[in-house]
Amino acid sequence: MNIILLGPPGAGKGTQARLLVERRGMVQLSTGDMLRAAKDSGTEMGKKVADVMARGDLVTDDIVIGLIEEHLRSADDDTGFIFDGFPRTLGQADALGDLLGRVGRRLDAVIAMEVNDEALVERITARSTCGNCGEVYNDITKPIPEDGKCSVCGASDFKRRSDDNEDSLKQRLLEYYKKTSPLIGYYHAKGDLHWVPGLGEIEEVASGIARVLDNL
Repeated sequence: MNIILLGPPGAGKGTQARLLVERRGMVQLSTGDMLRAAKDSGTEMGKKVADVMARGDLVTDDIVIGLIEEHLRSADDDTGFIFDGFPRTLGQADALGDLLGRVGRRLDAVIAMEVNDEALVERITARSTCGNCGEVYNDITKPIPEDGKCSVCGASDFKRRSDDNEDSLKQRLLEYYKKTSPLIGYYHAKGDLHWVPGLGEIEEVASGIARVLDNL
């Protein structure tokens, strides 16, 4: 089963992807993680990525698609993939569709996480992340444990993103709606789109996603 998680910054896509990895054995394909791993890999593709990053240029869609193809071709046939952070544009969506066809896979569902912008800004400005394992905490819905240690790895180094402030978030949301939200219409037209409320408790959102996947 191969799915895309769609939603604005802070909607919880990464958290839900990690739960799907734990509970269903799926593989999370995060473009950021793939690029960082490729840069340090020493492979031909990795050298291209490192060169582009060293110049301060944006990594091209062709390179990202190439990295995704490497992962798809090297995986077991029954491995399901979660595309997190890709595609972001209609051109990338077309390229991903072509790639899946080439490697003999198909897209099973696109899950759009529905959010309220004001509530999202309120939630994200209260967000902290474990500097060691990446577990996400929130002052309102999931506070850092009273002992000051991450409940997953036990580390005590917590960070807030410098751009997790109201002005920056509004700008990031504007960019999302300009570039990425057209994918909602694109995948709706293909019959792949499913809506899930994205601002509930983590387990509530996870249950909504599970219902979609279990009924495919």
